[in-house]
Amino acid sequence: QVQLVESGGGLVQPGGSLRLSCLASGISFSYYAMSWYRQTPGKERELVAASGGSHTDYADVVKGRFTISRDNAKNTVYLQLNSLKPEDTAVYYCGASRLFRGQYWGQGTQVTVST
Repeated sequence: QVQLVESGGGLVQPGGSLRLSCLASGISFSYYAMSWYRQTPGKERELVAASGGSHTDYADVVKGRFTISRDNAKNTVYLQLNSLKPEDTAVYYCGASRLFRGQYWGQGTQVTVST
């Protein structure tokens, strides 16, 4: 059974930082592309950052502020969020994908940026 469990969300002031974690089980983690998405009410889920092999990529709106990293030995992917803005407020989801193996999602963790 595949499980992706996110943690690390919370309330932070503008300009602050958070570190999200996603622990995966039930998959051969190192073979999967790992990604972070976010979603706000009434909007589609949007890709924020992705990591596949040694390659990473970011949405333009977070480039230079967010950093995705992974520890294959711990089956964990991280998202470091710096210089947070109120518009970064969303539920953040971890995703795992592999060709011919499908796409899996975590349950999400809420990030709120507010004074």
